[in-house]
Amino acid sequence: MLVNLLPDFLAVLNSTDRIAAYNQYFEAHRHRLAAYWHNYVLDPDGPHFQGVVRMAALADREDMRAMLERVDVVSLARDTEARCAQMLDVDVDIDIVLMVGVGAANAGELVVAGRGMAFVCLEHFTGVANPETQGLGLDPELLPLWLSHEIAHAVRYTSPASRSELRTLIDEADGYYSYWETGRRASLRELLVNEGIAVQTSRLVSPGHAPWEYFGYGRRQYARVRELEPVIARTLQLELDRSALGLRLRYLSGGVGDEARTLDRYVIPERSGYYLGAQMVAGALESRGLPWVVRASASELLAEGDSAASASA
Repeated sequence: MLVNLLPDFLAVLNSTDRIAAYNQYFEAHRHRLAAYWHNYVLDPDGPHFQGVVRMAALADREDMRAMLERVDVVSLARDTEARCAQMLDVDVDIDIVLMVGVGAANAGELVVAGRGMAFVCLEHFTGVANPETQGLGLDPELLPLWLSHEIAHAVRYTSPASRSELRTLIDEADGYYSYWETGRRASLRELLVNEGIAVQTSRLVSPGHAPWEYFGYGRRQYARVRELEPVIARTLQLELDRSALGLRLRYLSGGVGDEARTLDRYVIPERSGYYLGAQMVAGALESRGLPWVVRASASELLAEGDSAASASA
């Protein structure tokens, strides 16, 4: 189901007291926005909440207004939802959320009370970098790519047919997804294939983009990850069974210092695990197809990939 929070946010911008209006907007949509803040920003009940609200409410957003005049983001989202429903054989209700964030992730996944959500934050897709909003300046044509990536996560986390470790952890948390808790408890193997599946989904749902864009990389970063793939893969093999938040941050997060990303004297690029994860699931995808892959356990995926490789040797 499409959930469009954009009109309510635009009402905040048109208010005579934007800060008060944002607080009212947050309360009206607390069950979704609090989960977004907890997972991608900071504790909304903490002391820094109002400072971020002030920045978000008062920022110049002419770049976003201009983008919305020329791009039908609602139609893009609906078309992407329909393509994903068909290509992933979606068997569970998922909310597709169009929203304006506070400069954190450009897109993400959530599960609240057992219901999966895939969201995109439109301040990042204006085509113009905006320091006031921390907008990345991504082309709006990338919206289907990122939205399909997050929809794949939501299916993996909530489909009744999913055998994923992440679905089990979310079920144990009473139907709530936490980036931080799953980072601590899920195996690195599961976290890598989870992102790899999402990357492969976006390639199939939204073809035609530059290869590096599917990983959220720049061109040079993409080249460096491919160059260091043997170094990264060798270390990963020793760590796949481990569970630790530091591993998720090293391989799958931005904003991590060089020391934490140093392997065998090489500083690996941020989020290099997205590329390695996509490689890990490629064989299973070719032999079993996307609906099976998005629901398979990590061990099933790797076993299927090994079987496919042996058969073609």
